[in-house]
Amino acid sequence: MRLYHGSIHVIEHPVFGAGKATNDYGLGFYCTEHIELAKEWACGEPHDGFANAYDIDMDGLAVLNLNDERWTILNWLALLVDNRRIQVTTPIQDAARQYLLAHFLPDIAAYDIIRGYRADDSYFSFARAFLGNEISLAQLSTAMRLGELGEQVVIKSRRTFKRLVFAGAEIADARHYHLRRRTRDESAREAFQREASNPDLDGLFMRDILRAKMEADDARLR
Repeated sequence: MRLYHGSIHVIEHPVFGAGKATNDYGLGFYCTEHIELAKEWACGEPHDGFANAYDIDMDGLAVLNLNDERWTILNWLALLVDNRRIQVTTPIQDAARQYLLAHFLPDIAAYDIIRGYRADDSYFSFARAFLGNEISLAQLSTAMRLGELGEQVVIKSRRTFKRLVFAGAEIADARHYHLRRRTRDESAREAFQREASNPDLDGLFMRDILRAKMEADDARLR
């Protein structure tokens, strides 16, 4: 598989254990299969960056794909609130966070790679809105597809780091890709506001999940 990592640096040898533990899925090397998306990620600030390319032999690697049928969006959300710093401002948000961690948090210890949504600032605001009962589960699921912010592929295990083969780096021109990143994020937020402005009167909200003590295998969560 060919992967790309957006950065302000050329990174020929990614280091196992480096990075931030407060990223979406904890410590890891965060990549995408799409070079254009990597170039946008490289230009979070109005400065040029690089899309670093890597080839990796996937044979025998254990992959946790949070978007396959085995998992629900609540499993993704549980991982997110376990790793990211989320401001809990109400008792119901705190109860929701604790319930997700107790009933929906996947055990990721045995996996080499995690695939799932990328929770940039806009996606993170969607997650907070769901925890606060501002949007339904269906609206959250719809919101995660808005703006085409894309999946990320996260290298987690030491043995997988050893398989990364650097294949070069392309410059990401901030004059183009910084604007594209901002535009993509703004489009996602605008689409979310349109979605959230139509109340889902029959939807399933976080308070309903708490009240019914739903578990991960509950058909209502599919």
